[in-house]
Amino acid sequence: MPISTLNDLFLHTTSTIPKSNLLKHKVGGVYTPLSTQEVRQAVEELACGLAALGISRGDRVALLSENRPGWAISDYAILGIGAVGVPIYPTLPPRQIQYILEDSESKAIIVSTAAQLEKVKSILNTVPSLQWIIPLDEVAGRDEPIRTYSSVCTLGRDKLRQEPDLFVKFCGEARPEDMATLIYTSGTTGSPKGVMLSHKNIVSNVKACAGHIDMGPDDVALCLLPLCHIYERMIDYLVFFNGVTIAYAESIDAVATNLMEVRPTFMASVPRLYEKMYMRLQERAAAGSGIQRKIFDWAVATGRACAKQKLAKKPVGRWLEMKHRLADRLVFSKFRARTGGRIRFFLSGGAPLPRELGEFFYAAGLLILEGYGLTETSPVITFNRIDRFKFGTVGQAIPGVEVRTAEDGEILTRSDSVMMGYYHHPEATAEAMTDGWFHTGDIGFLDDEGFLRVTDRKKDLIVTSGGKNVAPQNIENQLKTCSAVQNIVVVGNRRNYISALVVPNFEMIEAFARTAGIPFQSREDLVKNPEIVDFVFKEINAATPELASFERIKKIALLPSDFTIESGELTPTMKVKRNVVEVRYKEQIDRLYG
Repeated sequence: MPISTLNDLFLHTTSTIPKSNLLKHKVGGVYTPLSTQEVRQAVEELACGLAALGISRGDRVALLSENRPGWAISDYAILGIGAVGVPIYPTLPPRQIQYILEDSESKAIIVSTAAQLEKVKSILNTVPSLQWIIPLDEVAGRDEPIRTYSSVCTLGRDKLRQEPDLFVKFCGEARPEDMATLIYTSGTTGSPKGVMLSHKNIVSNVKACAGHIDMGPDDVALCLLPLCHIYERMIDYLVFFNGVTIAYAESIDAVATNLMEVRPTFMASVPRLYEKMYMRLQERAAAGSGIQRKIFDWAVATGRACAKQKLAKKPVGRWLEMKHRLADRLVFSKFRARTGGRIRFFLSGGAPLPRELGEFFYAAGLLILEGYGLTETSPVITFNRIDRFKFGTVGQAIPGVEVRTAEDGEILTRSDSVMMGYYHHPEATAEAMTDGWFHTGDIGFLDDEGFLRVTDRKKDLIVTSGGKNVAPQNIENQLKTCSAVQNIVVVGNRRNYISALVVPNFEMIEAFARTAGIPFQSREDLVKNPEIVDFVFKEINAATPELASFERIKKIALLPSDFTIESGELTPTMKVKRNVVEVRYKEQIDRLYG
């Protein structure tokens, strides 16, 4: 059947790919499957139940839930009746949830747990459009407007008994140009704006990617990133379209365990997870005996040498190949085993992947394919393919997508995947679009093979008092593999040199303090100690030897704790809100220039 809407996609998979384990999630500590038939039935019942409550075409229905089968079932049910899904991050506090519900004029909201229900109940009187709250979990108290998930599905079953083809009829009424979802951007520079994406926007992106990622019903994908973000959501549409089994990770903290339980064949994540995997491997090696550390260092050097030859399309040589086989047996095979042992490739997006990290994973036999996109582009603009990749780039444009750079280096794109516009913000839409070209706000360039390199955010560029332009993300990206650094924000706009706020790797600096005989009672003691600051500063300098003199970090301030979503320093997608950080730590920054 021709696929022109997300409803077509759902009907296609559930009609042609019968499986006993289309979706999997943890129940009672064990991964439990849902078959294709069970998923289809659940979606049909919920969709028709929503229709019975008066939800109709064009109505907005919010979805406040952690990743679970109920998320996907709710999403396909909302789409099926022609309503518009409004995903909300489950980590958001009531005040921010209220803003999204009010701005989107949501008529109903589906929530996951009792805790999420309490958030919505606390703001219920401030959202006049909200008529129904539907908890996925069974909860105490069922007074209207609360309707339990099971009661809504019962309404749906009653309607389906009267008209068995009702859901298929609803699905067929959708048009490619209809709005499918309203996604609120994470707001690194201001209040969130609702991005309107049509069925055509998302389906065109799914189709363009499908031809370049080899997957099928025998594959298993671990769903880790929040489904309320377009990156993971599009990946899930893509794998669902191909009949891949989707297993939902319990949490970011449980991902190491879930990898071993699920044994996925691929997974999408952000660079931070791969950085943590790499740092954990380094820490294990550092904690070993002297000979174990030497073996680890030798294996990494051997792997990098072998990878360098392969990437340059040069022969590896018999001697190097033999050494690499030994390195693989001693080090790399154990690293792969901790991912479940079946990974064919990882996908990476949402932030820049350090080139050195990509090369290390490749040397270890794990390929990370980095891509690039935005919520406004549904999301993929470019990505590296298995047979065509280049570390340090975000790949080549996918079919049907045009990419070019403006005179100031800003990346522009044009395609069927570009959004319908910003909800309630025609001025912002007009500002972001010029003759069909979307202004990404990112700076970068295309190399002679069409691979895109993203160097920074246009608004994040630092201009020193000496007139030098510095891209902070480029420096931060280089330091993400520095073993002494857990997180870093480069500062220095309108100042005469570059400095940084650094969250150190506390395991490393605590070990250094004990070895050096430096007394401490807390992390606050550590970050204030000049010897510790000097140690981290030297590690940073050693990790950035190729920076120009005006790009080099001259001073640092160590912070006792990492940036968090709860403190407002990170967006739900783990991007640093530079304006918030610079205001919150103004005193520390000023001292760096005092």
